[in-house]
Amino acid sequence: MKSAVVLMAYGSPERLSDVPAYYADIRGGRAIAPEHLADLVERYQRLGIEDSSPLNATTEQTRAALEAELGLPVFTGMKHWTPRIADAVESAVSSGAEQVVGLVLAPHYSALSIVGYREQLERALARRAEVRFVESWHSEPGFVELLADRVRGTDAHVVFTAHSLPARILDAGDPYRDQLLETSRLVAEAAGLAAWSFSFQSESPTGEPWLGPDILDHLESLHRQGVERVLVCPVGFVSDHLEIRWDLDVEAQEKAAELGLDLERIEMPNADPAFVRTLATIVKRALSVPSLA
Repeated sequence: MKSAVVLMAYGSPERLSDVPAYYADIRGGRAIAPEHLADLVERYQRLGIEDSSPLNATTEQTRAALEAELGLPVFTGMKHWTPRIADAVESAVSSGAEQVVGLVLAPHYSALSIVGYREQLERALARRAEVRFVESWHSEPGFVELLADRVRGTDAHVVFTAHSLPARILDAGDPYRDQLLETSRLVAEAAGLAAWSFSFQSESPTGEPWLGPDILDHLESLHRQGVERVLVCPVGFVSDHLEIRWDLDVEAQEKAAELGLDLERIEMPNADPAFVRTLATIVKRALSVPSLA
């Protein structure tokens, strides 16, 4: 049976002029506050993203490397930008794929995020091929070891981070926070860390409570406890995108400087060969499990 992979990501505008349309897609038709759009445009502008996005280039590098590692066609599909997940599905079906592995470049499951990828994938496939969707890979040994290698041997206090989500997900029994804490614990144990903690980042201004503590508040707390050096390990992210380059490299750095903290972060997995091999292992496992269909 011929197989293909649809490698999915959130998406990023290719150039500064794309930001309004990109934000509108994220909002899904809901009203956009002009000040929020202006703030987002300014962030991309200050990061030097004018005519091309380094995140999109990194995603393409990961896709190409995974395709070479697997010896199977791999197509990129974005949730909120181009190429769309539906475009990737059309390419997969056109390649003759009879089964498609859907893999999101996000290790942790939440109904507010991962479900949307699956729905887009299955809607586009419309039963034209068998779906092998990977819902979570937060405890994948290769992923854990890759992050452990990044923090092993440090004498800094390690702060694991992930994108915050509305706190209401906890009332629904969503496993997102528990999976994040499990990944953090596994990495800390593998690396033999003496001091570590967890915080969220990148909360959106929606007017409702979000999961915390936020990284900026957490840095203040660590400072009060006498911590002098911090190494940030973003376990909820795998690429250098806006939430890394702005929320950590700009905002968190500015807060650390204000507090007199020495703050660094790990190098992101991006297209690291070890990370690509881990993704290949996940795909091969998905293909080896008998289908329930």
